[in-house]
Amino acid sequence: MTELLNTLYIQTPGTSLHLDGDTVRAFHPDDDADAKPRRVPLVRIDHLVAFGGVNVSQELQLRCAADGRSVTYMTSNGRFRMRTVGPATGNPLLRQAQHRAADDPAHRLAISVAMIAGKIHNSRQVLLRTARDSSGFRQTALRASAELIAGRLELLRTADSTGEVFGVEGITARDYFAALPHLVTQAKEWKVAGRSKRPPTDPVNCLLSFLYGMLRGAVHGALEQVGLDPYIGLLHGVRAGKPALALDLMEEFRPLLADRLAFTLLNRRELGIKDFDHLPNGAYQLTEDGRKKVFTAWQQSRQRTWPHAYLSREIEAALLPLVQARLLARHLRGELAAYPPWMVN
Repeated sequence: MTELLNTLYIQTPGTSLHLDGDTVRAFHPDDDADAKPRRVPLVRIDHLVAFGGVNVSQELQLRCAADGRSVTYMTSNGRFRMRTVGPATGNPLLRQAQHRAADDPAHRLAISVAMIAGKIHNSRQVLLRTARDSSGFRQTALRASAELIAGRLELLRTADSTGEVFGVEGITARDYFAALPHLVTQAKEWKVAGRSKRPPTDPVNCLLSFLYGMLRGAVHGALEQVGLDPYIGLLHGVRAGKPALALDLMEEFRPLLADRLAFTLLNRRELGIKDFDHLPNGAYQLTEDGRKKVFTAWQQSRQRTWPHAYLSREIEAALLPLVQARLLARHLRGELAAYPPWMVN
């Protein structure tokens, strides 16, 4: 049970969480009977994140819902499963405006183009920032990839449907992840060649998928806090059980908030091969100790400030999803002529 910056992470399989007065009490069958019970005051936490094999009692879930505290459930390898919250909040007029935008192909297209433009810009920044700290062939390859990705913005400007936007995003992602062996300094050691998922077949992709799961939970919560419906998407569209708007909004955050953190952890050797389990089906997943290291690094990274080109100021990483959700809400209400994606200067 790890408490970091108002979020309680529970990852040991077999652990059960219970409401004990105004505290969360954790129990595991292997706990020493004479050991002091593990408790965390509810007043100290805003979110609970439970990983695979962790049980949260109904009484605790109901108390969290009543207090406006979310409970997020993840698989053991970091894939988002579900999130429970209390009664929906927010202005219903905002959600009506969101639904109208989702039904308007031209409006959907404009917002989708902006979001993917932000992702492309920030992906290029990852490549250029890494190139600055490199030399020789690696530096040349990273700069070439950055220029290739910059050229994809021209394709995006001529897209006339969300389907074409998806196509440009897919091409750009292919170009970006082709540079993965240059973004990770010990690529051969980590056996990485490109992007793989469901399941991730090397430690690098395992770490990326895990961090994307963490990011998705943060974006989902920001949308709900602002009063937007996470399930009514603009780029990803509407599909039962799929938080499409959360997937839309997290696109512009993936490169700098998730990818760059993954590369830093690996390149600085803050994670080693012992922090990953190689499963019989060929997939990799983080060990319990590995997840603890990632939790700590994730929370520390959320305190870092990043430049916001549109707002012309520095914003803490933890607040960026909320800032963008509010900017999207302002646009949908007609207060902003266009949605301004997050892009660093």
